[in-house]
Amino acid sequence: MATTNMKGPYVGSEDDDVEALADVAMFQEPEGYFRPEKSPTFAEHVLLTGEKVRLRLVGHNPLWGHLLWNAVHLISEYLQKNAESLVLGKDVLELGAGAGLPGLVSAILGAKKVLITDYPDDDLIKNLWYNIQHCKALVSHKNHVSAQGYLWGAPMSIAMSPGFDLLILADLLFNHSEHKKLLSTIRTTLRRNSASTALVFFTPYRPWLLEKDLNFFELAKQDGFIVDKVLEHVMEKVMFEEDRGDELLRRTVFGYALRWPI
Repeated sequence: MATTNMKGPYVGSEDDDVEALADVAMFQEPEGYFRPEKSPTFAEHVLLTGEKVRLRLVGHNPLWGHLLWNAVHLISEYLQKNAESLVLGKDVLELGAGAGLPGLVSAILGAKKVLITDYPDDDLIKNLWYNIQHCKALVSHKNHVSAQGYLWGAPMSIAMSPGFDLLILADLLFNHSEHKKLLSTIRTTLRRNSASTALVFFTPYRPWLLEKDLNFFELAKQDGFIVDKVLEHVMEKVMFEEDRGDELLRRTVFGYALRWPI
């Protein structure tokens, strides 16, 4: 992934956990403020087969949906390497999808059904549908993929019933105030059998808050989930060059799997 000179999410003081994401109002600009619209951009992910998946990213979004995150690339590769056990013929749900790459990759790999979700922001959801409709690699699988807005912790919609075999969470853990809601969604949507898996990949873009990122997995264990570390990969470059903190951690993607103790 190419680096950028923009700053990553919430790079304030070391004591600044910025739990404002819990309140939607905190995403809104001050009254009377006008931010010039930015045009959408495009990014590519190269599959292990060499085929390219081209994605449109929203021009700007306070929920960070205008970026293609490190964990998104790595979880997509992980799915390809474990397609037979995790994806093929399975029902898949992606949370906080942004551009929806892992969900699209799941469909390409032969998932039975894929539901790609993000915060119910009109621009984000329309962009997800755009990527579904314009993904050349999907070919005949487009009818198996859909997108919708979803608030973490909310009841399942009809489209989510009766649950999923695979849940995908990529670079969502920086939002510490939402950990319990994410776990609530996992409990509600992950089918209760030994093969069902929730993949949670992340990079500690704020290294000084790594313990708070990792606390998600402690909460998961308290909820009764089996938690296994399945990946640790150091990217060639940092995503945000101007950010501070341990550079090695900012280049590292950690991957975990949550499963039911059945």
